[in-house]
This record gives sequence, C-alpha cells and structure tokens, in this order.
Amino acid sequence: MSEPAQLVKESVSLMPTLEQRMRLRRIRQFKDGLSRYGVMTAGMAVVFSLGLIFFYLFSEIAPLFRGASVEIVKTYTPEALHNAPQDETEFLTLERYEEIGGNFKRSGAVSFFTVDDGKTLLSAQMPKADGANFSVLATSTADHGLVAYGYSNGQVAVAKTEYALSYPNDKRQITPSLEFPLGDQPIQLDAQGAALKVLAIQETSSGTLIGALTEDNRLLLGVFSSSRNLITGAVTLEQEIFTLPPLPQGVTGTHMQIDERAQHLVIATDKSQMVLYKIISPSSAERKDAVVVANGKITAMQFLVGTGSLVVGTSEGHVSQWFLVRDPHNEYHVTHVRDFDSLEGSVTGFAPEFARRGFWAGDDKGNIGIYYGTSHRTLFNESISDKAIDKIAISPINNRALMIDESKNVALLDVWNKHPEVSFSSLWQKVWYEGRDEPDYIWQASSGSDNFEAKMSFVPLSLGTLKAAFFAILFAVPLGVMGAIYTAYFMTPKLRGIVKPTIEIMAALPTVILGFLAGLWLAPFIENHLPAIFSILILLPVIMLVTGFIWSKFPESIRNRIPEGWEAVIVVLPIIATVWACVAMSPLTEIWVFDGSMRQWFTDNGINYDQRNALVVGIIMGFAVIPSIFSIAEDAVFSVPRHLTQGSLALGATPWQTMVGVVLPTASPGIFSAVMMGFGRAVGETMIVLMATGNSPVVNFNIFEGMRTLSANIAVELPETAVGSTHFRVLFLAALVLLALTFVVNTLAEVIRQRLRQRYSNL
Repeated sequence: MSEPAQLVKESVSLMPTLEQRMRLRRIRQFKDGLSRYGVMTAGMAVVFSLGLIFFYLFSEIAPLFRGASVEIVKTYTPEALHNAPQDETEFLTLERYEEIGGNFKRSGAVSFFTVDDGKTLLSAQMPKADGANFSVLATSTADHGLVAYGYSNGQVAVAKTEYALSYPNDKRQITPSLEFPLGDQPIQLDAQGAALKVLAIQETSSGTLIGALTEDNRLLLGVFSSSRNLITGAVTLEQEIFTLPPLPQGVTGTHMQIDERAQHLVIATDKSQMVLYKIISPSSAERKDAVVVANGKITAMQFLVGTGSLVVGTSEGHVSQWFLVRDPHNEYHVTHVRDFDSLEGSVTGFAPEFARRGFWAGDDKGNIGIYYGTSHRTLFNESISDKAIDKIAISPINNRALMIDESKNVALLDVWNKHPEVSFSSLWQKVWYEGRDEPDYIWQASSGSDNFEAKMSFVPLSLGTLKAAFFAILFAVPLGVMGAIYTAYFMTPKLRGIVKPTIEIMAALPTVILGFLAGLWLAPFIENHLPAIFSILILLPVIMLVTGFIWSKFPESIRNRIPEGWEAVIVVLPIIATVWACVAMSPLTEIWVFDGSMRQWFTDNGINYDQRNALVVGIIMGFAVIPSIFSIAEDAVFSVPRHLTQGSLALGATPWQTMVGVVLPTASPGIFSAVMMGFGRAVGETMIVLMATGNSPVVNFNIFEGMRTLSANIAVELPETAVGSTHFRVLFLAALVLLALTFVVNTLAEVIRQRLRQRYSNL
C-alpha cells in the first residue's frame, strides 16, 4: 500500500464513529445549555437582588409620605359627666400610656377615668375661695402640663396632673394625682378683685408666669416661684404682680399666650388682631404694633411646643401659623409664615402635640384637622362627628386621642400619624424654621432638647455631595487623563511597565487611611502653608513647560542621549525642587504679602476658612480617584489600533498631531467612561469625606469651607437613630437619592459614550 493510501486509512480510522459523534454532541449541548441557563440564572439573580434592594428601600420610605388616619374605637359618657351633665368640660388630658384620661370641669371638679370604659379612678377639686365663680381656664404647653383656673374675684388656682408608675406583681399600674405647684390655695392675681376674663400660664426659666386680662380691661402679669420644705412639705410662694400697658383703644382681648422664655406675651383681640408685648423686664413692658389676622375673627390661638410659633384659627375655619421673628434691630414681631387647609366650620380649639410641631384642630361642624407646621402638611381633614367638636386631647406618643363633642360624649380614637415631619417641600425647598429670620435650607435632624424642631433638608447634603465630587474630579481628571495619554502613547514600554502598576496599586489603599491622613496631617499642613499650596498649583505646570522648553533648546547630541519615551524623568528633579522651594518660602510669603497670616487675610476679606474643607477633600479624594481614571483611560488610549497611528505618521503628521487628531477621538469613549467612573467613585465616597470635611451641612461652593455628603451623613447618623423613626427612614431616603443620582449619572455617561463610539467608529 502506498504511503498516501496508508495516511488516508489512518485518518479514517481516527475519525469518531456515529455513536461517538452523537455522544460528543450531547455533551456539547449539555455544556451549552448549562452555560446558557447558568448565565441567565446569574443575571436574573443580580436583577432580583437589585429589585430586593429597591423593594426594601421603598418599604422603609413609603410610610414617610402617608397621611394620618383616625378611627373611632368607641364612644361613651364617662361616669363623671353622666353624674353631672350640666358641668361643662373645660380641658381634657391623656397620659403617655394612653390608659387614663383627665377631665377638668367648669365647677373645678377634676376626674381621672379609664379611657376604655370611662370608669372614674380618682376625683379631685381645684382650690377655690367661697363665693368665687369660675371665669376662664388656661393651659401651658403640653410638655409642662400646667392648668390654671381664673375666678370672678381675681384669683387663680394652678394644678398639674401627675402619674405615678409602679409594677405590683410585674403588672404596670398607673396612679393619677393632681398636684398644686404654687400651693393648694388660690393666688390673688388682681388686688382689686376684678373677674379674670382672659388668662395665660407658662412655666419658664424665670418661674411660673401668669398673664390675665380683667373684666375692666386691665392687663396683669404675675411672676411666681415656689419652694417646698422637704420636712414639712409646706410650699413657700414668692410673687410679683405687674401692670402691663393697656390694649389699644376700643379693643378687648379674647385669647392670650406667654412664651416659655419669659420674653413675650401675645393677645388676640375681638378685632382679629394679635398684639405683642415685650415682657423681658415686666416692670417696663413694651407693647408692639398690632398685626391683623385675615379670614374672620380669631376663635382659637395656641403656642406649639417650644413656644416658637403660634397657630391661629378663625371663625371661617382658616388655620395659620405665625412666628416671633427678630428684625435687624433685635426687635421681635409676630409674622405670618404659612396657611393650612381650612376646616368647614369655625375653629373651636387646638390641641398641640407633646413633643412635635404638630397640632389638631376641631370646628363647630364636627370636623377634625391634623396639621404639621415644619413640613406644611395637612395630614387629616375629615368629619368624625355630626356635632361641634368641644375638646381634644392627644397622648404624648400620638397613638390615641380623646374627643368630646357638643353632646358631652367622649370618643376614643386610634391614630396613625408616625411621620408628619417630612414632605417634598421640607426636603427640597426652603423652609422657614422657628427662631430663623427667613426660610433656608438646613440639615439638623436631632438635638439634645426634647422639643427640638427637626430640620431635614436634602439640599445641603446633595450640594455637599456634588461639591466634594466636583473638586475631586477637578483635581483628578487633568492628572489622570493626561498621565494616561502620555503613558500609553509617548512613554517607553519599560518605563510604562513601572509607572502603570505603581499608579494602579494606589487603588488598593484603604480610603479610611487616606481620610485619616487628610484629617490629621494634610488639613493642618494646608492651613499652615496656604501660600505654598497655591504656589505649587500655579508654578508646577509652568516649571514643567519651562523645563520642556529648555530641554528642546539643548544640542541634539545631548538630547539623543536620553532614549525616546524617557523624557518624563527629566522633570522629576524640577518638580521636587519646586515643591520644596514653595514650602520653604511659604512663611516668608505670608509675611510679605498677607500680613503674617493668609488665613486671617481670608477672614478679613470676607472669605470663611475651615481647616477641613473642600480643598483638602479635592486633593486627597482626587488621589483616590486618579487610579481608576488613569487605568481606564490608559487602556483606552493604548488600545487604539496601531495602523491608525502609523498611517497618520506615514502621511506626515507629527506624533502630537496624531495624538490630537486620531488617538484622542478614537479613545474618547473610553476616556469619557474613565471620567464618569471617577465621578461615580467620588459621589459614593464615604470615609474620606467623613474624616476630612468637618461634616458641616452648608449650602455653598466655597472651596475653603467644608460640606456634608449624603453618604457621610448616612454613616454618621444611622447608627445613632431609632429604628423605624422618621429620622431613620429619611436616611434610607437619602440612600435612595444617592442611588438615583449615581444611576442618572451612569445612564447619561453610557448614552454619551455610545454616541461617541458611533461617531468615531468609522476610524
């Protein structure tokens, strides 16, 4: 057999049989199916995981924008009301465990009853002189819990509800009592004995203040302080009574309130006016100009907790909020701030919440409105009775409420109103907060005070995030992109093999270390060497250009000694020398140019300077971002097909012309991706901005001031907030905003990258 025939025979013998081919085909199909379904399953798992993340975020966020709900659990007539149906209820309370209510009646009888069935637990009596008749009742803010009865003889009795907590047999037991902080005898407020027709009481740092308008239109202010003997229990009372300037001619007061700082007294008049009195020094009190309230006569007026704002209701159902605002001359004025949805009938009264800027309002047509001041929300506005709402009491934890209508029946209400502090306007628009001169963007979610007004604007945090990313990109993009271009196109392969891995390994540096260095070393260094920093930023590019120009003038015989692609080594020594010279000359520059201190020079010229500022963040976070930008951009430039560059050079273009006209357009999608990856990296950075910015949520782009970013804010506050609270859920909303921001940026980047790729694909 010839050799070719032998080879054919051997090749035929090596070919797989039909059975073997079928077996191989089945194995291949199994592998193909396994790969296809494996990749599909993994992809679906990723999508499912992202969906779960979004589902969890939305489940935490959704309750923030839900309104309030009120459900009538039962309606009944308490024993005390049933036994004395003609005795009008003047005030209603509900303790924090929502088990016991208190009923203050016109006769001075006070009854504590179980809210579930109206059974009387304790009966007490307000002090009253013989022959004196009830004329008016006043209450302090809910957190102080004072109740004052005014009488026809000019006397006042003050009481406070107390609830003792015990656990006999491991079961909670609440024991109510009525205490008398100013003594168990009425106080003579008006020495002339005239009836009190308008009354106000407030617990202040100066003592207990009681204001009153007598039947003959005299305005009185009493300042009381008491001390209790620990042995005998006797109460010693010190008091001063002052006569305030009278109301304007022809008007009479209908409502009165005193702030807890003992600085202001506000009176509503029958002419729909509010008159402010300055009572810091009661003996020389001043009356300010009256402010007119529109939309009907004033039928209700009440300070919210903290006494920084008043809510006013009118006969036309109009509900508004007013602040005590200080002008540039340090004088306060009653200023209208916001209006809420009106009730259908005339407002009969307010019930402020215990520790929040929320309040309830009732009208004479059986409607109840639930409002929140800071977020400007009307959470509930519905009819729950066919009779006029008489009195409302809210528990300190806002889960239950009591209501008495015109028929003297008590309604027990279940309430859901957990997150009234948040609205779109409070998150993204300017809000006028109590104590401020004008609306502003502020983030201050918590404080040491129980009656603190939470300020949760996302604007300072979002702007801080963009500010940090902007200055980091401003520092990183020129260095990263230009370094990538030079490394990929001009640098010799041997030097490139050293430079690229060195820069890429910078990405492995923990950002907490960079933040630590920025906060403890770089920030103080920059503060003490400000002229050096600016000199370096200005002089380094100039020195590099000058060095290159001088090198180009060297004789060709000398320049040829440096191999092509190693020119970068030449500028290393000038760079080091320039940096050293700038740092060494910094103290002298401050003395010669800035009168000894550049930071003080900034302050004198109206420029705020914080030690931990955007300049520090821009530099240190720029170093953190440079490896990402450099690596991706360098790969994009290096991946440009060599036939394009060689063709350009063959047609007579210089290397620089080839770079600008051929390499950059071709690599532009990759370079743009590198920049956007760096931006996304900067937006999501946490530890550097947490440690190097000062975490001040300010609204500006001043490079010498700090900022607070969304990610740093979450890291700082989430461990300290209560799970399920409004603050907790708002932080999750901030996470969603950060996620949405990066999603939008990445989507736009991908769209632009695809268009760049299509545009230059013909190359």
